[in-house]
Amino acid sequence: MHELGVVFYIIRDVKKAAETNDVKHVESVVMNIGEVSTIVPSYLTDCWRWAADKEDLLRGATLQILTIPAVTHCDGCGQDYPTVAHGKICPHCGSDHTWLLRGNEVEIKEIVVPNDPNDKL
Repeated sequence: MHELGVVFYIIRDVKKAAETNDVKHVESVVMNIGEVSTIVPSYLTDCWRWAADKEDLLRGATLQILTIPAVTHCDGCGQDYPTVAHGKICPHCGSDHTWLLRGNEVEIKEIVVPNDPNDKL
């Protein structure tokens, strides 16, 4: 389970942003997680709860996950298509000259602080 390692990196980055912005507590962290990123969202949230509650800055903070659909581009015909449904072979022309356009992201989208729900780092 590599999700725990990912959580440690998220916490590190959130702590850096909080220190830079003089934030004393974080209410929630919103993540963009790609559909084919190899991250299992339920494992990530379980690891988050365990690790975040050990940090004063993050105690009680929620982790919200937004799933980014995986999309593949075909160089053969120029079409984009859903990766999970069709894999590496383009459903439009049958070419295997394809590459992942999006869906592998693991990124912090926003950090919400308690004073104002619209106040994001």
